[in-house]
Amino acid sequence: MSETGGAGRTNAVLAKLTVIGDLLMLQLVFLVLSVGVVTLYPAAFALQRVLPDALSQEHPQLLRRFFQQFKWAFSRFWLAGLGLYFGSIALAFGLLFWANANGAIRVAALAVLIPLTGMIVGLYLSALAVLPAAPDTSTPKSLFREANLFLLRRSLAVAGGVIALLTWFALVSQLPTLFAIGSGLVPGLIGYWIARTRTKPAEKDSPDVSI
Repeated sequence: MSETGGAGRTNAVLAKLTVIGDLLMLQLVFLVLSVGVVTLYPAAFALQRVLPDALSQEHPQLLRRFFQQFKWAFSRFWLAGLGLYFGSIALAFGLLFWANANGAIRVAALAVLIPLTGMIVGLYLSALAVLPAAPDTSTPKSLFREANLFLLRRSLAVAGGVIALLTWFALVSQLPTLFAIGSGLVPGLIGYWIARTRTKPAEKDSPDVSI
């Protein structure tokens, strides 16, 4: 093995470890900030805004940027986030209640609540997908509009993200310790993946023909 090749592999490993370390740091800060109910979704939005920087390693002072984005998200989305928090609890309670109920009304209620849950989760993931590129002048209304358009245009990718996130929730229910590792990162990474799966224009065939 050449020294150049060994050094290249070492640098690649160190770069990956740096990315993992930055992601875990963001997750830890997210956990601390999300203890207050009103700060939960602003913290998630701030994490999403700096997630591309953590993955690309192109911008220094990641933690400082995170707190800047948290201040921005809190000033704009704290009320909407609070409504989303209590709405999520009500929806989860409804699902648990009707899942343990009896009778035909149980089937009818679940037939409404399950698709509604999937749509809300998909809309949330769509919001995470568009957040990194959202302008600083964004409002809850404009973010909802962008997320809704994204959901309509990339419904297949969003559906895959919903399945992945629900699978994550199922794993957390069996291994609660996973919550501390990925409660903020997993939805964020899924949203980042959805954004990266946008349809790319087909590459035109090269006019040059080799003979």
